[in-house]
Amino acid sequence: MKTNVVAVINQKGGTGKTTTTINLGSAISKLGKKVLLIDLDPQSNLSYSLAVSSPTGTLAEVFQGEKSINDVMVEKNGLWVVPGSNELVDIEISLVSQPDREKFLKSILAQAKGFDYIFIDCPPSLSVLTLNALTAAQEVLIPLQMEVLTLQGLDQIMNTVQKVKKAFNPKLKIKGIVVVMFDVRRKLSLEVLEYLRENVQEKIFQSQVRMNVKLAEAPSFGKSVLDYDAASYGAKDYAALAEEYLKV
Repeated sequence: MKTNVVAVINQKGGTGKTTTTINLGSAISKLGKKVLLIDLDPQSNLSYSLAVSSPTGTLAEVFQGEKSINDVMVEKNGLWVVPGSNELVDIEISLVSQPDREKFLKSILAQAKGFDYIFIDCPPSLSVLTLNALTAAQEVLIPLQMEVLTLQGLDQIMNTVQKVKKAFNPKLKIKGIVVVMFDVRRKLSLEVLEYLRENVQEKIFQSQVRMNVKLAEAPSFGKSVLDYDAASYGAKDYAALAEEYLKV
């Protein structure tokens, strides 16, 4: 069984990266796929958003060799989660001096069997942990707000992906860009989207994720938006994205 490993990255915080990891993963799982989410961010927003509190173990302990990835997996509403923790900051520091420092996560994920998709919620920086995610993944997904500054950040992401592809992971490819927090009423949003379509060669998913209060509320209830309010725009947008994602 082939597992698709997807790194969800954006070096800017607050861009919908964690929201996309959770809700796209949830939508894909509801289409009959077995999905594992990896919380690689020391802020552990993904774990918090799915109410994974007091887990028996975290990803940091797996990096340290104290536990296997299978020991720390938690099931939440049909999704499997490997919790993050603040200790990933220490892991990142320790990795800097390690030989083959970029390959630790790849060997960890090789122990996770039976999954159709593994989505990695990366830290909001192009760090050693993110480098591990890009080395372990076959695909990169980039959630992007339609703001001017995100265009500059997109260039940095593209350059990093190309460097990792050349140095460590020749099979790595960009799956596409997901337009998130989209407000069709804002002229700037439409202008930035038009610029992207004209100037970026990578795929831009047709399914856009609109601004939606239910997306912001769902983490407070420890659920994906599809489990919190299936009739909301947020749930419908991620369901549509999942359908499109699986066809690409």
